[in-house]
Amino acid sequence: MKRPGSVRAPGAARAAAARTHNRRGEGGRLREEIIDAAAELLDETGEPHAVTLRSVARRVGIATPSIYPHFPDRPAIMLAVVQREFAGLESSLGAAVERAGGDPRQRLLAICATYLDFAGCHPRRYRTMFGGLWVPPPGDSSLTETDLVVLGASCLLMLIDALGDCVAAGAATSTDVSADATALWAGLHGLAHQRLVSPSFRWPENVPERVIGSLAHLTAV
Repeated sequence: MKRPGSVRAPGAARAAAARTHNRRGEGGRLREEIIDAAAELLDETGEPHAVTLRSVARRVGIATPSIYPHFPDRPAIMLAVVQREFAGLESSLGAAVERAGGDPRQRLLAICATYLDFAGCHPRRYRTMFGGLWVPPPGDSSLTETDLVVLGASCLLMLIDALGDCVAAGAATSTDVSADATALWAGLHGLAHQRLVSPSFRWPENVPERVIGSLAHLTAV
């Protein structure tokens, strides 16, 4: 998924063009270009394994060793891509909450709808974020357990807070907000996944509402 408002030139054109050297203090720009290149490779191929140090370096127009001052290995690049995508998702969810206004039920529904829209609009990056295919075995890379555990935590917390507000307002009857919000996320993820892998299936229009209403224990309007 591209971050909202970001526009990139075609990868092939960038790779063919001669790349200017970063001036002192511009290393952060190269780091972002490396992340952009990895994300573009995911968009084009849908395969995390297509993102290699060599393919990323070729896309950016640098020598492979030039990556190492910014990323120690391939999993570190993938982690940066996924972290940025989760940050983009969190931003989209926050904007949806703001647009929904003061009604707790509408805020919860807005979060859920935005989550499903995100998955549908950016299927290849969504699969990478939640598929785990890019994650190496423990101890085989620079990644730590903490790096992986915190992925998406802020997004889940937004869902927990929204459901808690619904309970406080009498719009939901959950007696374990954290557990029910987690179950709701699992339901949304399952629906998003099945929509992606079963595009020819004719989904009833009210399936999302049924999933959300049941798992969030929403009261009748």
